[in-house]
Amino acid sequence: MNLEGKKILLGITGGISAYKSLELIRMYKRAGAEVKAVLTNNALEFVTPLTIQTLTNNKVYINNFDTSDYSPEHISLCDWSDIFVIAPATANTIAKIANGICDNLLTSLSAAYNKPFIIAPAMNCNMYNNPVVQENITKLTTLGYNFVAPETGFLACGANGTGRLADLNKIYLRTAELLNPLKPLEGKRILITAGGTIEKIDPVRYISNFSSGKMGISLAKCASKLGAKVTLISTFKVDGDFENIVTLSAEEMLKEVETQLDLQDCIIMAAAVADWKIKNYSSQKVKKTNTGDSWNIELVKNPDILKTICKKRTGEKPIIAGFSAESENLLQNASEKIKSKGCDFIIANDISRTDSGFSSDYNEVYIIDKKLNTKFIERTTKDEIAKIILESIFEQTGNYIKTGSVCSA
Repeated sequence: MNLEGKKILLGITGGISAYKSLELIRMYKRAGAEVKAVLTNNALEFVTPLTIQTLTNNKVYINNFDTSDYSPEHISLCDWSDIFVIAPATANTIAKIANGICDNLLTSLSAAYNKPFIIAPAMNCNMYNNPVVQENITKLTTLGYNFVAPETGFLACGANGTGRLADLNKIYLRTAELLNPLKPLEGKRILITAGGTIEKIDPVRYISNFSSGKMGISLAKCASKLGAKVTLISTFKVDGDFENIVTLSAEEMLKEVETQLDLQDCIIMAAAVADWKIKNYSSQKVKKTNTGDSWNIELVKNPDILKTICKKRTGEKPIIAGFSAESENLLQNASEKIKSKGCDFIIANDISRTDSGFSSDYNEVYIIDKKLNTKFIERTTKDEIAKIILESIFEQTGNYIKTGSVCSA
C-alpha cells in the first residue's frame, strides 16, 4: 500500500530485535513515507543514532528535554506525525504506557498521543506470557491501542516460544491499513448473534451458560469497521456503530433472526444458545417452602436456531456460519456439526482451556468450511480472530481485499 506523504513516528526500545527496526524504516521510506525515530536509552545498546539518522534522513530523538528547536519534543512530534509505531516494544515500555508513566521521551509521547498507535511486542516467551504483561496488553487493547502480536519460534535467548517480533510485513501492513483504511465489506449486510441465551424458571431465576458475548461483539465491531451494515442480536445491550437488538431466550432470538434472514448477505451465529428450556415456567416466584428438600425441574429442547435458518434460506444466500464450543473431540464434533446443521462454516474452539474462550479476550479456533477444509488460528485476541473469520468467509466471493488488522483499531 502507498504511504506517499505519510509521517510515521517510530519508537524503538531496548530489545535485541531493535536491529529489525532498521529494515522497517527502509520499508516505510520505500513506500514514500517520512520517518522520525525516538529511542529509549536502552535501545542505544542495540542500534546507534547515526545509523537511524542515516536511514531516516532526520534527527534522532532520545532526550525528553532536548529543546534545540525551542519546541517541547513530546508535543511537536505528536503534532507532526500521522501514526506512532513502537517496534520492538519491551515489557517494561508496555507497562509504563499502560500505567501512564512518563519517565522518558518515548513514554511521554505515548501519553500525549491521540492518533493511530501500533505496539509490536518482542521479549522472552516467559515474559510475554506473564499474567501482568498480558493484563497490560489487554488493558491497552481495550483502550484502542493496536497490537501486532509476536510470533512463535526460537528466540535470541535460546528459548523456543512466543515472543519474537512480528514479521515486518505484518507491522507494515497494519501501518498502511490504519493510514489508508479499506472497506472491503462495504455494501454487505451482516447479522451476528452474541451472548448466552437466558431461559427463565420463574420471575427471579433462570438457566444460562458462561458465554460473555465478547467474540460476537468483536465480530460486529470488526465487520462495521470493514464497511458492512451490521445487525447485532445480543442478550444484553451493546453500544457500537451497528444496529443492536436485545433478546433473552432462544425462541426470542430465533424469531428475530428469522425476521432478518432474507435481508442479510451473511449470518454468523456466535451466541451460545441454550439447548434446553423450562417446560413449565412459573409466573410467580417458586417458594422453597413449597419444594421440600429437592426441586425437580423438567426441561424440553429449545429450537435449533442454526439448523432452522439453514433449512429456511433459499439458494446460497445468506452465507451462514456457526460456532462449535467443545470440551473434547473438537474437530470431530465440529465436522459432524457442520454436516448436521447444513451451514457453510463452523468456527470451533476448545472451551476447556483457561487462557482463551469464554470470558477471555483471547481465542484459538479452527475455521471449517462445508468441504471440511480446515484453517487453524493460533491463540490471539478476539479482535484479530474476528478479522480472520470475516476474511475467511468473504474471500471465497473473490472480491475481498485483505486489510491488515483494522478491526483492532
